[in-house]
Parts: sequence; structure tokens; C-alpha cells
Amino acid sequence: ACSAESCGKSQFPRTDPVVIMLIHRGGRCLLGRAVRAVPYPPGLHSCLAGYVEPGESIEEAVRRETWEEAGLRVSEVRYHSSQPWPFPSTLMIGCFAEALGGEPRIDPAELECVRWFDREELRTAVERWEEADALRLPPPITIAHQLARAWLEDEEPAA
Repeated sequence: ACSAESCGKSQFPRTDPVVIMLIHRGGRCLLGRAVRAVPYPPGLHSCLAGYVEPGESIEEAVRRETWEEAGLRVSEVRYHSSQPWPFPSTLMIGCFAEALGGEPRIDPAELECVRWFDREELRTAVERWEEADALRLPPPITIAHQLARAWLEDEEPAA
């Protein structure tokens, strides 16, 4: 609600759904660097992500975005968690998806690079998130970081 006494108008800001997904296959996960007006800092990689289109399910959005950005088809899509993200007014819907065969190919309009990370590389990227120029992930408050941590825990080999 507007705080000006002369206004008092209620606003209902729009919130746009965005899927953010950790794509995995055979003990590795796929991370990339998005093309942005303000580039990612050196070494920073993140999960693939994109807006949910009108009339599209979360699973359909994960499959479409993964195909469009990285040229990979995915099978099972599994919801993990969500996170409101005010930059700009989005609801991030975190998922895991298993990639089918093939190697990634990027859409250069969407991603500057994409690559597979093995478990140890991902663990290092999670742990070194604050280190400039290190191979790293976004900070722990982000859903991308939380997806990576959860995948590492889920994917640990049984002792």
C-alpha cells in the first residue's frame, strides 16, 4: 500500500515464475555462465534457468529451457524448493532433471559457456563461493547454491 496519505492506493506487484534447474547425469552436473548485461564475475557458474511461459507446466519449462540453452533433452524432473527473488520480482522454482544422452551445445544468445562438473569440482565450487577468480557458485542464500548442496548430499555414494 502506498504510504502517502493522499494516495492510499494498493498495488499488487507481478511475480513471474522462473525455473532454475540442476541438470545431472552419471555423477556429474551441468552448470553454465549466462549472457548478461553485467557479466558474471570470473569463475562463477550457476544452474540453468528461464521464465515459465503462459500455459506451461514447471516440468515443461525445465525441459524447454534445458533444450534451448544447452541442447540437452531431460527425462524425470523433480521439484526441490522455491525462493522469492526480487531482482526483478520472480519466484525461483528449483528442480533437478536428469539429462538424456548427448553433449551440451549452447545457445550463444543465452549462455557464454556450459560444462559438466564432477562431484569433487562441484564440492570445491560450493566451498569456494566467496573466492574471487575461483571456480565457484553463487552465494549460499541463492537457490542455485542450495540445489548444488542438495545434489551433493543426494548423490553421495553409500558407505
